[in-house]
Formats: sequence, structure tokens, C-alpha cells
Amino acid sequence: MMRPFAFLVPVYAAAVAAKNAAYERGWTEPQLLKWPVVSVGNLSVGGSGKTPVVIRLAQLLRAEGVSVDVLSRGYGRSGQGVERVDADGNAARYGDEPLLIARTAGVPVYVGASRYEAGLLAERDAANEGIHLLDDGFQHRRLARSMDIVVLHASDFVEGLLPAGRLREPLSSLKRAQAVVLRDEDRELEAELRRRGITAPLWIHRRELKVDAAGRAVAFCGIARPDEFFAGLRALGLDVTATRSLWDHQDYTRAEIERLTGMLRKHSAECFVTTEKDAARMTGEQRKMLEAAAPLHVARLEVVLENEAAVVQQLRALLVRK
Repeated sequence: MMRPFAFLVPVYAAAVAAKNAAYERGWTEPQLLKWPVVSVGNLSVGGSGKTPVVIRLAQLLRAEGVSVDVLSRGYGRSGQGVERVDADGNAARYGDEPLLIARTAGVPVYVGASRYEAGLLAERDAANEGIHLLDDGFQHRRLARSMDIVVLHASDFVEGLLPAGRLREPLSSLKRAQAVVLRDEDRELEAELRRRGITAPLWIHRRELKVDAAGRAVAFCGIARPDEFFAGLRALGLDVTATRSLWDHQDYTRAEIERLTGMLRKHSAECFVTTEKDAARMTGEQRKMLEAAAPLHVARLEVVLENEAAVVQQLRALLVRK
């Protein structure tokens, strides 16, 4: 059976190919910042685990004394212009992922429709030369980069192009990447990458979900792959009695909070569990409403790369070549 919108896939594919050709053949010149730009992106629409990788790279560089910032579009933000994210601010102004990165990585994060202008502001603010991490930048070719890192999900190998599937670009686009990131449990997919002519080095990362919750829980989230979150909680031994999924980046409302507290009573649950991204998106008042009914626990997703010393060395080398 043909997928909905499958007839539009050739049109979308042609548009992607034309854009990439314009940059590869020099018909369109990207904007160039003074510092090296390391793009961390993906192929699919949401759910590849890109944000935890951005956070880990920022933490590693910061620990090595490298000046580093993150440039982001700030998806869904209400704020205007280019600005630095205030870690004590709110997701409505900056976007949930930039706010989460600012709070977790402890590095400056800049948001704006123009990542070039965001980078200029970051360079003006900084005391020393450093590295820009371009969040979700693989398709944002308007900004020149020194390195492209692409985070893959196993489903990318079987998905189709938008608008019928989830892929923003075909797997063949990985040929312009300098590193491809796969989860530890998916490392056998390297053979498929090589079969397709993708020669970029492979970075393997392990993901660990951590939460201090105990007892019967109502788990909820608004992320691209909610089932992975719920399965991860159950794998930790948490007694998840009910789940609630929202759209990725969906704003919380009073009605949604009341729905969750109603689920708590209906299932005789003892606590709520959600993701860091959802916690960043909720307002202080909304969290207080939930916590008045039961404790709210925030699960942390931590990422560790294999051979992190080599990863940092490769990134630091960009400063020498600049």
C-alpha cells in the first residue's frame, strides 16, 4: 500500500539534491565564522538522540579547557532576534532543547533564526577563541563548518524521505560527514554503512537513563520517540502504571496537567516521571501543580562516547588548523 504523500517524495528529493548541489559546486557560498564550527545533526525528523550528544561534546571540551558554545535555531521559540540563553529562563522564549543544553552542559548557548548572527554574538562575548557546536546543523548549509557529525537512529536505515517518511536526506548524504554516531546496540549497522559507500569514522555511544523514582509511576513525555523512554524506565525496574505521550515540543497547558493528575488518581500511582526536555518545557507553576499531587521525578539521559580522549583530540585539532 502506498504511503500518504508518497507522490511528493520525488519533488522533495529533487529540491534536496538541488540545494546540496548549489553548495557543492560553489554556486552558493556559505557564511564563514572566525571560529571552527562543528555541526551535530541527523538525517531524520527528531528522535535520533542528537541533543545528548551535543551536551556530551560540550562537556568534554569544557573539561579540557576549550572555549565552546552551542548555536541553535531554538525551534518553537517565541523570542525574537539573536540572544544568549538564560539557563534560568523559560522554554517559551528560547526553545526547550537550547534551554536544556544551557542547563546541562554549562556552556553558553545562543539562539536565532540566523546561526551566523548567533555565532558572531558568541565570538563577541568570548574572551578566547573556541569552537562552535552547531545544533541540528547537517541540513543548515548556509553556515560553513569545519566538521559534520551525524547521529543516526537504527530506523534511519529503513525509513523513506519526507513527506512520506521521516528522512530529511537520504543515507547517501552521509558521504559529506566526517563522523557518524551510532548507539552501542546498533554497531553492527557499520557493515551496512560501508556497503553503501559511507567511509566516515564511526563513533559509538552508550546511553544510560537514570532516575531516582520508586513506586507506582505515571510516566509522560513530549518527545519524538516516547516508547523508547517508557521502555527505558521499565528496564530500570520502575513500576510504570500509566503513560501519556504528547507531540514532540508540545507546550504544556493547565488542562494537560489536570489530565495527568487525574491519571495519577485513576491508577493509584505514587509519583510522576518525565524527561529533562519536558521538565525544561514546563513552567514553574505547572510543576508545582503536579508536585502538589505527587512527587515529580526527572529522568536523566546520559551519553558516553567510546574513546572520548580521541574525540576531544580530533575536535581540538580544528583550532590548530583554523
